[in-house]
Amino acid sequence: MNHATTTAVPPRRLRADAVRNQQRIVAAARELFADHGLEITLDDVAERAGVGVGTVYRRFANKKELIAEVFDQHMVDFADAADEAMRNPDAWLGLVEFFEDACRHLATNRGFGEVMLELEEDPARFAELRDRIRPSVTAIIDRAREAGAVHPDVTTTDFFALIHMVNAFAEFAGPVNSEVWQRYMAITLNGVRTDAVPRRPLLVDPLTDQEVEQAKAAGCLGRRR
Repeated sequence: MNHATTTAVPPRRLRADAVRNQQRIVAAARELFADHGLEITLDDVAERAGVGVGTVYRRFANKKELIAEVFDQHMVDFADAADEAMRNPDAWLGLVEFFEDACRHLATNRGFGEVMLELEEDPARFAELRDRIRPSVTAIIDRAREAGAVHPDVTTTDFFALIHMVNAFAEFAGPVNSEVWQRYMAITLNGVRTDAVPRRPLLVDPLTDQEVEQAKAAGCLGRRR
């Protein structure tokens, strides 16, 4: 007698549907986090993704799990950008390309900084995701330094700090001028370059006195809410 048993294989269509649903959920969450920060709900994500709320909860038990997945996808984006920068034959322009991509990513994505802060409550996962991108960033800086384009004392830690400095100004100025962060990105790059490469032009005008006061007022209003 043949006692062999067979295991039922789930229909291929169902597996494909599940993958597509997860992709739609994560894409919707990324869009909502970018526009509204972490104030959104899983119901909001379901509506944007065009799926039932139950579908979202089957894939992600709570918002924290979804936040972690969104952050993971951002790290994939950064890794891809780092690979692209390393393919640039000019080491300095490769660094500029990656720095600008990282600054733009943060400046135009309200929720990313909040997602990072949320994940810092899970140090092990945060360190795992951070360390995934760190070697690539180090390689970009080392290559530019070896080419004589970057000040020899500039480190990977400095690079991350500079990105967050630009982002901090982008958050301050965002309510009145969403593009002025590019001016301070250029100033920052000019601060780490050597004389071997030309200065970055300041193509964006600074904030006016009125805009500074408006940005201060907007920041105070946000803190009082």
